[in-house]
Amino acid sequence: MTVIRKKTKKVSDKEIIRTILETGNTNLFGILYDRYANKVYRKCLSMVKNRDDAQDLSHDILVKTFLNISKFEGNSSFSTWVYAITYNQCIDFLRQKQKVRKVNYEESSEVMEKEEDNGVQEKKILEMEVERLQELLFEVSPEDRAILLMKYKEEMSVEDIQGVLSLSSSAVKMRLKRARDRLRKQYLKKYGAFKQHDEQF
Repeated sequence: MTVIRKKTKKVSDKEIIRTILETGNTNLFGILYDRYANKVYRKCLSMVKNRDDAQDLSHDILVKTFLNISKFEGNSSFSTWVYAITYNQCIDFLRQKQKVRKVNYEESSEVMEKEEDNGVQEKKILEMEVERLQELLFEVSPEDRAILLMKYKEEMSVEDIQGVLSLSSSAVKMRLKRARDRLRKQYLKKYGAFKQHDEQF
C-alpha cells in the first residue's frame, strides 16, 4: 500500500479514479481518502459546528463518495463533486436536526444589482466583526450559511459555486445577495447599527 501511495502521489484524482474503474483496485481509495478526509471534515465542522457530528458526517460522506465513484463523470473537478456531496449531506443533516423547512430558491427574473453595488455589499460583509459574523452564521438557514461559507470562507468563485449547487451564474448571484441581505438583517437586529462607515450597508 505504501508503494502504491508513493507511486501515485503526483497522479491526478481523475487518473486514480479511472484506474480504480478499469482495474477494480480498491486500494487506491486510500489515496483519495488521504487527500480529502481532512478537507471534508473541516467543511462539515464549519457547517454543523460540532466535532462529533462532523466526524460522523465526514465518514458517511466519504463512504458515499467511494460507493458512487462510478457516477463521477469528470465534467467538473473531483473536489467539486466531493464538495457537492458534502454540501447536500450537511444540509440534509441540519434540516433534520433543526427541523428547518426547505427554502425554495427559484431562479429570479429580477435585474441583478450592478457589479459595483455587488462589490460594495461584499466589502461590507467582510468588514463585519469576525466573531459576530461567525456567531450569526448559525442563526440563518443552513442554505444561507452554506453559500456564505463557500463564498467568504472557502473563497470560492461564482463559477465554483455553480458547480456545487448546479445553478446558473445569475441564480448563484441572486442567492448570495439574498443570503447577505438576511445576514445583514440579523446583524442589525442583534447588534444595532453598523459602525459609522458601514451605515450604508
